[in-house]
Amino acid sequence: LLLCAISAHAQPAPAQSAKPAKPPASAAEKIAPDAAVERANAYLNSATNLIADFVQVGADGRRSEGKLYVRRPGRLRFEYAQPAALEIVADGTSVAIRDRKLATQDMYFINQTPLKFLLKERIDLRRDVKILGVSENKSGVVISIEDKATFGGTSLIKLIFDPKTFALKQWHVTDPQGYETLVSLFNTDLAQVPDSALFRISNERMLNPN
Repeated sequence: LLLCAISAHAQPAPAQSAKPAKPPASAAEKIAPDAAVERANAYLNSATNLIADFVQVGADGRRSEGKLYVRRPGRLRFEYAQPAALEIVADGTSVAIRDRKLATQDMYFINQTPLKFLLKERIDLRRDVKILGVSENKSGVVISIEDKATFGGTSLIKLIFDPKTFALKQWHVTDPQGYETLVSLFNTDLAQVPDSALFRISNERMLNPN
């Protein structure tokens, strides 16, 4: 619920080889679990700054979209496009979930949220979370992890990486109540530095725009 998920397009199937005896490229190039985790760590640690478009599908099947901003360590902003009224901001210590329509703001500590480890200064999946498994499907390389320290209990998270570049394409979160959220990233930019003002959380009472 607090920090969403990422679905990406499947990669096109490799062209069939003219030599029938040669194994399919997907079988020949299947990545070992340890190598997958190392490449995932390398990409995540390279993403100190990130700006991307996102599409989110919630447990009720509703689709929303917007802009994601990240400045590690600790700062994140999900800026939802209308008609969605949500805004999620992490300032390095806390996470605020704001509802512009209801004029409410709920506060949480970052360490209560799933995916908090993605905002650390230095990311090491083996150390930061429990890795349940590594697999590969048409969407990419899937690293399944468990986080027992989230708000309300244990969250199960699947991180999906591009099989060639190992860019993070998607994450899928199952929260302690069993609700699933899927988020897809598009047009990811790791070069531009997001403005610090995007990550400020106001303690003032929100004014209802209506």
